[in-house]
Amino acid sequence: MGREEAESILKDAGLAADSDFPLLDAAIACALHEDPSRDPQAAYDLGAMGAERLAQRLKQESAEEALAEAMAGDLRLAGDVLSYEAPENADIISVAERRKGLAVALGVFYLHSARRCALTVQGVDFPGHFLLRIETDEGPLALDPFSEGRVVLPSELTRRALHAGLTPNVADRLDRLMAPVSDRAVLLRLQNTIYARAIQVRDFERAERSALRRALLDPSDHRPWLDVAAAREGQGALAGSLEALARATALDGGATLAARAQRERVRLQLN
Repeated sequence: MGREEAESILKDAGLAADSDFPLLDAAIACALHEDPSRDPQAAYDLGAMGAERLAQRLKQESAEEALAEAMAGDLRLAGDVLSYEAPENADIISVAERRKGLAVALGVFYLHSARRCALTVQGVDFPGHFLLRIETDEGPLALDPFSEGRVVLPSELTRRALHAGLTPNVADRLDRLMAPVSDRAVLLRLQNTIYARAIQVRDFERAERSALRRALLDPSDHRPWLDVAAAREGQGALAGSLEALARATALDGGATLAARAQRERVRLQLN
């Protein structure tokens, strides 16, 4: 699959309703958009195996136990604590091959398998660390895919929220800490992580690709185009940066002031 085909898949995903968002397929398309030379079969196989193992375990185990044991026990998915910053940890194909990665990348396989087995599991956009929310007969539970799917107790959620800088009156609100997000938002968070890491090491080409993927996955949001513009400016592609800024402005008049300031800076470099 080339980059153009991957972009076509991401465009279709961007137009899909949240309830029909093809999480695993879109995540694999993102990985192939980054590096089209690879074989995605390992990721497809892992998704299928996860659903199969989970279905078997649900016959004898509770939902939260079955999900954790299927993904972390049977498939050996775990967080990469030794090389946390490695780019492979945010890449779905690499995660499938290595069986380790970032919490949000691992979460894609948890969510895919849960959907196939009719479990109610959603991502939680927790500050600083992605979590999962699973609905049980006793109420919702938070699971940490980075820590082998273990249950995160409410006291631990509050502690983590305080550590992330949330105020005490917010950190005690479990309804807010565990607010579910769409599968689209999960994949957008993964692409945001790739963008932030690429910008940090001044890999502007990689940053541009990740920002473009966000723009395709959420075509109504102007913010990815601002990031595309910044990444193109970093590469010296000033005309392309102006084009991205124009797209941002067209999508949201509220972005006009920010885009205008950035556009004027780029134009000064053109002169």
